[in-house]
Amino acid sequence: MRSVRLSRRLCLLLAGFWVSTCLHAAVYAEWKPKQAPLMTRWAKDVDPARPLPEYPRPQLVRQAWQNLNGLWNYAIRPKNDAQPTNFDGDILVPFPVESALSGVMQSVGADKRLWYRRSFEIPAQWSGQNVLLHFGAVDWETSVWVNGKSVGLHRGGYDPFTFDITDALKSTGPQELIVDVWDPTTRGSQPVGKQHDRPEGIWYTPTTGIWQTVWLEPVPRSFIRGLKITPQVDTNSVVVEAQVTGQPADGKIAIDIGLRNTAAGQPVRTITATGAPNQPIVVSLGTEPAALWSPDAPVLHDLTVKLLTGPAGGTATVVDAVGSYFGQRKSSIGPDENGVTRILLNNKPLFQFGPLDQGFWPDGLYTAPTDEALKSDIEITKQYGFNMARKHVKVEPARWYYWCDKLGLLVWQDMPSSADGHIAPGRGEGTRPEETVRNFERELKALIDTHRNVPSIVMWVPFNEGWGQFDTVRIAKLVKDYDPTRLVNCASGWNDFPAGDVHDIHVYPGPASPKPETHRAAVLGEYGGLGLPLPGHTWQNQKNWGYRSFTSVGDLTAAYLQLTNRLRPLVGSPGLSAAVYTQTTDVEIEVNGLLTYDRAVAKLKPEVLAPAHRRVYGPPPRLIERVPTSQTMAQEWKFTFDKPADNWFEAAFDDTGWKAGPGGFGTRGTPGSQVRTEWKSNDVWIRRSFTLDEKLNREHLQLVLHHDEDAEVYLNGVLAVKAAGYTSDYQWFDIAPAARQALKAGRNTLAIHCRQTGGGQYIDAGLIEFEETTVK
Repeated sequence: MRSVRLSRRLCLLLAGFWVSTCLHAAVYAEWKPKQAPLMTRWAKDVDPARPLPEYPRPQLVRQAWQNLNGLWNYAIRPKNDAQPTNFDGDILVPFPVESALSGVMQSVGADKRLWYRRSFEIPAQWSGQNVLLHFGAVDWETSVWVNGKSVGLHRGGYDPFTFDITDALKSTGPQELIVDVWDPTTRGSQPVGKQHDRPEGIWYTPTTGIWQTVWLEPVPRSFIRGLKITPQVDTNSVVVEAQVTGQPADGKIAIDIGLRNTAAGQPVRTITATGAPNQPIVVSLGTEPAALWSPDAPVLHDLTVKLLTGPAGGTATVVDAVGSYFGQRKSSIGPDENGVTRILLNNKPLFQFGPLDQGFWPDGLYTAPTDEALKSDIEITKQYGFNMARKHVKVEPARWYYWCDKLGLLVWQDMPSSADGHIAPGRGEGTRPEETVRNFERELKALIDTHRNVPSIVMWVPFNEGWGQFDTVRIAKLVKDYDPTRLVNCASGWNDFPAGDVHDIHVYPGPASPKPETHRAAVLGEYGGLGLPLPGHTWQNQKNWGYRSFTSVGDLTAAYLQLTNRLRPLVGSPGLSAAVYTQTTDVEIEVNGLLTYDRAVAKLKPEVLAPAHRRVYGPPPRLIERVPTSQTMAQEWKFTFDKPADNWFEAAFDDTGWKAGPGGFGTRGTPGSQVRTEWKSNDVWIRRSFTLDEKLNREHLQLVLHHDEDAEVYLNGVLAVKAAGYTSDYQWFDIAPAARQALKAGRNTLAIHCRQTGGGQYIDAGLIEFEETTVK
């Protein structure tokens, strides 16, 4: 009789499981993403039953975990309404509610809240352990309930957070999870990066709510909650601190390191060490230097950390164990062999060159559709021949940094900017409300805390272009004191202060370089921005934009290569250490990407750009000033403000009737100018003679030109450069081949016509030759 009752009970359980499975399958089958103006090729790979299934925390790995990504219930309600009992529909977590891949594609705004609900069950094998609920990131203010009990509140849109939900769990059966999110975006006092309530231009669609993986993890009562890993290249050691919660009285830490010789190889040496929990443990890596991490050789060493208990001299019990990795690398500045301050990697100068990476996706916004999509941006960045990316006012999921570590891509990590108080160029910094300062500094420290083990991150950038900039010197010191192992860029572009490790300027299209200082290297934090909208791959059909627009791939490629060629001499003088091109992909209506926003088309081909990029990385060239400009010392020119004869530019032209005066020519106050002869009319014509010797290498000759506005430059009567628009400082220009050939040993003539239509005005020029050097 008992067996009959058991059989009936089993049948009922199986029937219930079958009904539940069928219902879930039906829900997943019915769910569809919305259609954004553009979708990536990975959108079709998003499985609503298993979105982003990869382990989300690569530098603190345990085997047992449960992914909560998938279909949740959602509701959008007025901000002050009570917790809803009825929900609006299903949302695919972890995609932002505004995104197509969420299946909702709806804005929320500062006056409403976004509610989530789902159920989950705790595996039986987790019995007796604490259960942690992890959120990769939720934007912005998050409240969480489990089975009707509040388990925590978090403020911050970019950092992971965890609640111990053990005491809120029922002993068996389904557990209810409710999440409530309020995100004021640009109406709030929190960091938002480029999110905006009214997207336009360089401001994009906001992300509200859950946008990174949500997951559960069982841990013992005493467990390792985090690691602090500090490579010490100079002493061939690494410092490991295991941060333990519920530290046992007799607890100790055991460390096992598997050292690799190559990025793809297996560990060849094992290093062990022991120490106390919550204390730095210095681990020597032996007498043979450990392989270093670099973009060309991204060697990662295995790390296992165990929490042990047991009496001294007795048998130890493993309480907890986590897996991790580290890269043995050092980021610093110092003089090169010529005394020029450079950025160093592992104590050697390395020119750092890469794109501005915004991290937006047309279908997922802040969230990449798949891990493969996330990885692909890094792969193509490497294919282009770049060794760095500047992650622009956004923080990525941990797996993005894992792929940078694994594939070898240096990262300059921006702090997302606050929405209030943007400061114009040259206007210094502002003051901020106390709440804005408090939010910024809390989230800045969280950014560093949660990424300090990432070997690919070599620089922190707290401010960009005056956006919410305040207390620059203090914030730069705060960051350096908090993490002395990385460089600090006090402010990228616009409003520099004497702080940090680099002086960073932005020039569009550029390139240009500030002068290196004794304790600060010179970097170009943004340049380029060359735009090309490709029909069928734009966010909208018309009115897309770039900093300088083109109509064909050929013209875009030629312009890009010209900018790249101008970088090389700047490495030699004044001593540029890094450059960041705007940008990896188009983003919404901004079409100055190397790739289209949907990543379907590489507008600029890697096989064309990579060889040009490789030339930038060589040792600094030797520069020979063949015809000096008036930038530092006045040079004599002949000039006229009246239209001359048509052959004014020819070498044989008689300019004895022209006036003589020192360069440069223009109006005082024009950016980057050194005005010694005032020019206020619409046009000026200038000429000078110079002598060249037989040693001239024409192929390495460049024109140094500061023009505002349009300029035509002739060498011995042959058009050398035709420069439209204006520059804000002295820049390098390629010389037309025919003009190069027109140069000769002996006497030569440089002739320029510059035309002005409005604003500041200035003209000056010279010639410089650069000789490539070889590694000694």
